[in-house]
Amino acid sequence: MAELIRHDLVIVGGGAAGLRAAIAAVEADPDITVALVSKVYPMRSHTVSAEGGAAAVAREDDSLEMHAYDTVKGSDFLGDQDVIQYFVEQAPRELTQLEHWGCPWSRNEDGTVSTRAFGGMTTKRTWYATDKVGFHLLHSLFQASMQFDRIVRYDEIFVSKLLVDGGVCRGVAGLEVRTGEMKAIVGGAVILTTGGAGKAWPFTTNGNIKTGDGMALAYREGVPLKDMEFVQYHPTGLPGTGILITEATRGEGGYLINSDGERFLTTRDYGVGSKAELGPRDMISRAIVQEIAAGRGIEGAHGQFVHLDLRHLGEEKIDTRLPFVRLLGRTYVGVDPVHEPIPIRPVLHYMMGGVDTDIDGATDLPGLYAAGEVACVSMNGANRLGSNSLTECLVFGARSGQHALGFVKGSDAGSDAALSAQADEEGGRLEALRGKKGSETIAGLRQELHDTMEAGMGVYREQGGMAKTVQDVQQLKARYADLGLADQSKVFNTELVAALELRNLLDVAEANSIAGLQRKESRGAHACSDYPTRNDAEYLHHSLVYFNEGGEGRYDKKDVTLGRWEPEERKY
Repeated sequence: MAELIRHDLVIVGGGAAGLRAAIAAVEADPDITVALVSKVYPMRSHTVSAEGGAAAVAREDDSLEMHAYDTVKGSDFLGDQDVIQYFVEQAPRELTQLEHWGCPWSRNEDGTVSTRAFGGMTTKRTWYATDKVGFHLLHSLFQASMQFDRIVRYDEIFVSKLLVDGGVCRGVAGLEVRTGEMKAIVGGAVILTTGGAGKAWPFTTNGNIKTGDGMALAYREGVPLKDMEFVQYHPTGLPGTGILITEATRGEGGYLINSDGERFLTTRDYGVGSKAELGPRDMISRAIVQEIAAGRGIEGAHGQFVHLDLRHLGEEKIDTRLPFVRLLGRTYVGVDPVHEPIPIRPVLHYMMGGVDTDIDGATDLPGLYAAGEVACVSMNGANRLGSNSLTECLVFGARSGQHALGFVKGSDAGSDAALSAQADEEGGRLEALRGKKGSETIAGLRQELHDTMEAGMGVYREQGGMAKTVQDVQQLKARYADLGLADQSKVFNTELVAALELRNLLDVAEANSIAGLQRKESRGAHACSDYPTRNDAEYLHHSLVYFNEGGEGRYDKKDVTLGRWEPEERKY
């Protein structure tokens, strides 16, 4: 029988958004307790991998209006402008608060916060801590959370189901990986802060934990996933590993060069204009793919690539501003960027889409909230600008924590018996998977998922390829029923966890491919070869995909919230 643990608020995910939501909630009410449930120790959350910085207005030559316009334009006018306005207003407060909690932002000689240029931004507004900002940001949040004994951590618990009673989300059922026992962790509301699903693709900057868990949990309970066709390729990943070389390298003055040694972003029209290497990520990624297709790529052991050249920056600047980049280059490709250019190619990095929420983080399911990459609020629209995402985790983590708390105060506790029964049923389902006989393997299904997502949902898409991916994913979901598992143990059964993660990836991939096939235009990160232009008359809308048990997900639309800025041609 599942152990039932009760708190006032349950947060799933221990990264930046989850920690910020927890802190906001307990600061707002000294009497509540928060369960922070994470499948990894919080300092292993993927936030720690962020390198380049976090965006907020901090300079006299900048303004909230400029930051908002850059974000709207970067989104290819699919971002909701009320959300974006709130974001830019709160961003400086959140980054200042983070410093008060100990985040060591890099400083100018006069003591002011250092900022660097990032793609698609009209001025330097990215705060940074050398090139390890995610590490320092997550440490600072984690340490700040430690002062509140009312934030109770449940580490290494894999949440496999949302518990819903009376039409309200009341908690979660989670597998304690260490013991194999099922727990029902319940409260007045649940916030999902579990990150993205980059591991549906084979070449990604995302760590192995990024398997779309929160997206799939909400999806299976009838909450739509929004704008899932928009997945961001970062221009500069290391071939072979997918390890990210931060956009800060270009912010500090790095060049992209082809096999001829030509700085192609300045010599050909790729839409980035004078911004060159500081164009938005979607445009730079497409430019690299076109250079390779034109025969100007460089052949390597892991396919073709172009070069990121930092040599002109000099050793002192690289060691001062980009020390981690130098370490990554030396360690993983045997290249010292002081003396040699770094091989790079576009790599799957971030999902603009996610669980459909309003500006408060609330979903259509009462009691369920989401924030961070798992959510689509929608701030990023069709393309996220670099360095907005960390700040988004803080701004909307805090807001979701505060508003979920308001929901908790206005709702009842739900039925312990009903919630326990759901958790027990889920525990039985997981128990049946241990040592289950079947002809399919996790590795085999996952490899086929990687292959079809790479082929159909890459930097460039076309209708036939996306249609095949939709079909392939449906077939993989059907074959998942015949999955075989060898490990029958309860203690640290990582094979069982991998099987649950695969199920989540398949559900998220379904929404990705269905949404992509329905959008017959090119906008932001969705570049459809059959429909190469943006079509505001028919497609200036958000996409929604709803779960359909036993069949293909249902597609719907949602209006974009426009405002001061009307759609215009997106050129730089």
